[in-house]
Amino acid sequence: MLLDTFGRTATDLRVSLTDRCNLRCTYCMPEEGLQWLGKPDLLTDDEIVRLIRIAVTDLGITEVRFTGGEPLLRPGLVGIVERVAALEPRPQMSLTTNGIGLERTAPALKAAGLDRVNVSLDTLRPEVFQQLTRRKRHDDVLRGMAAAREAGLSPVKVNAVLMPGLNDDEAPDLLAWAIEHDYELRFIEQMPLDAQHGWQRDGMITAGDILQSLRTRFDLTEEGADERGSAPAERWLVDGGPHRVGVIASVTRPFCRACDRTRLTADGQVRNCLFAREESDLRGALRDGASDAEIVERWKAAMWGKKAGAGLDDPSFVQPERPMSAIGG
Repeated sequence: MLLDTFGRTATDLRVSLTDRCNLRCTYCMPEEGLQWLGKPDLLTDDEIVRLIRIAVTDLGITEVRFTGGEPLLRPGLVGIVERVAALEPRPQMSLTTNGIGLERTAPALKAAGLDRVNVSLDTLRPEVFQQLTRRKRHDDVLRGMAAAREAGLSPVKVNAVLMPGLNDDEAPDLLAWAIEHDYELRFIEQMPLDAQHGWQRDGMITAGDILQSLRTRFDLTEEGADERGSAPAERWLVDGGPHRVGVIASVTRPFCRACDRTRLTADGQVRNCLFAREESDLRGALRDGASDAEIVERWKAAMWGKKAGAGLDDPSFVQPERPMSAIGG
């Protein structure tokens, strides 16, 4: 098992398949993009599958989430999903995506064994989408989500970040739309993971702001801690149910005490926290001929040193060097 000194057990593995993305979201990266990893630096498909196999069979991982950058840009994605689905025991598999290309790939991903998807969509207004992402792809995202639902990749979860002066008035509209289309909506507080390091705590739309806005139109009943478990989102029944809305308050109400995640970057580094400033190299170990047992011990050591919390709301917090696109969600 992947234990830390605070008694937490990691059972959820986030695997970044690429640091590349086909959007340029203002809260993630500059308009010109970033310096992407070279192909020799990326884990190969075989290396990814081997590390996931070790995590599942030797370290107790029960859920695998494929992330990016944008994971749909990884040419071997469907094959990786198919090979992981064949593992014993079989982990639950999900994908976090911006939805561009999902219309084309959703049926193949479902057939390969993917269970569900999380799609990022911050606005219902195409002109605001273009402002936020610097791309005219709003319709592509909507069609991708519909295709995922039709393919049976459900529940389709929608992740939304609200930004001051752009889409901070859209929370009730987004929730009404999600209910209409049978999507599960989750709002996420903007986190200090932008490549520009321009995040400011006092300019962030908080969980409290989001809930206050939602309550202007909906009656929200909070689910209990037993329902939440180790999930990052606090959830509320909407107008008595059955629909729910979640809020991930990573900054103002962090979930670190129940965190069950370990992360693998596209270049084979283990991160024990999204906001960690240290990494442990598995790619080098793999390419030096390390055995499965040696990989297990290195991974265990990386997780053992996990801190009690990320400290995002602390004045002394220092943002990690890697941006979100190079870490994975």
